Amino acid sequence: MAPFLQGNTVPQSLPVNEVKSLFSDNSATSAKLPSVRNYEPGRTEIEEHVDYEYEGLRPSFPDVHWDELKEVPYADKGLLGHPKFENLLADATDIFDYTPKIGTEIHGVNLAKLTDAQKNDLARLIATRGVVFFRDQHDLDVNAQRELGSYMGTLHKHATTAVPRQGGLEDVHVVYNDEKSKDMRAMFTPTFLWHSDVTYEIQPPSYTSLKILTGPPRGGGGDTLWSSQYAAYDAMSAGMQKYLENLTALHSAEMQADGSRAIGRPIRRDAVVTEHPLIRTNPVTGWKSLFYNPGFVTKIVGVPNTESDYILRYLSEIISTTQEGHARFSWNKGDVAFWDNRVCNHTATYGFAPHRRHAVRVACHAERPTLDPASKSQEEEFNAKWGLPQVNKDGAGQQNYND
Repeated sequence: MAPFLQGNTVPQSLPVNEVKSLFSDNSATSAKLPSVRNYEPGRTEIEEHVDYEYEGLRPSFPDVHWDELKEVPYADKGLLGHPKFENLLADATDIFDYTPKIGTEIHGVNLAKLTDAQKNDLARLIATRGVVFFRDQHDLDVNAQRELGSYMGTLHKHATTAVPRQGGLEDVHVVYNDEKSKDMRAMFTPTFLWHSDVTYEIQPPSYTSLKILTGPPRGGGGDTLWSSQYAAYDAMSAGMQKYLENLTALHSAEMQADGSRAIGRPIRRDAVVTEHPLIRTNPVTGWKSLFYNPGFVTKIVGVPNTESDYILRYLSEIISTTQEGHARFSWNKGDVAFWDNRVCNHTATYGFAPHRRHAVRVACHAERPTLDPASKSQEEEFNAKWGLPQVNKDGAGQQNYND
């Protein structure tokens, strides 16, 4: 008899109940994964953090003061990328989109070892897809992450939020919640939490990377969602698009500064309020996008408050409820998300306590937001390229919807 069959051989003389016992708890259970053996609905194993390896990257709030930001030169690396991303994808083992509008995941690419040509392709892909995800980027330590960000442009230093305890990393933003952190869900509405980072700056960021150092295990919560502002623009009627193209809005850092001041944390740079167009053009794709987020935009310029408030509520709904423009990412340790802050909003999710969730973010300044009236939208270009019909935006009439 072949040796590989001997372990499953049953003596013919054994009673039926004894035969069953051979395949009961011991053999069957040992073959199951711990996730199956220990499954509890809605509960995941809590990791203990003794001798925490990322102690130097835990949050600190240094009491220093920086001068106001001045305009810096910016040349978008995405303009140098290959139209088919051939350099970046030369190392890829798999690539797939999350939806037609936003989100792509790539396997087999090591972000710590990219050539300049691959970095250019990466920038072009991020500008095109909004957000790109990479798993298991353990070679990308915080200095390699900063080096990659610096290639894209001048790194941004946040005026109020946490920086690492380790010195010399003031251009790294720390995301940190641990076992003792207060649950913040009651403090904000879910819509308000949608934001693009520091849009109140004169040159808000473009390419932004976030790496998870420690986080909840699979099923433990802490996902992040992104919302495409290309898709938000395309969701609106032509009349609304044209109306918004003639408007600007105020982006304010004051609430963020006031919140820090209220809990005794220093303000490293004075709060600013900056006026930006509500519709902008991405220099890499040439596509129009909405440039609005509920977190920092306070007022539309040049219209009555009633009108401004109504339009901002409408835009908040477009961003938070246009599901085909959303991508949701469930993190594992070492995963990296890289997004274009010019064309995406994002939001964290709560409900992951008591797990520790620790990440570091690096972002580079982009150009001042501008609108090219002759530019097209993502949907216009895709429909023309693939011969697709124009989307019907006439909401009148009656339909029976089922899904």
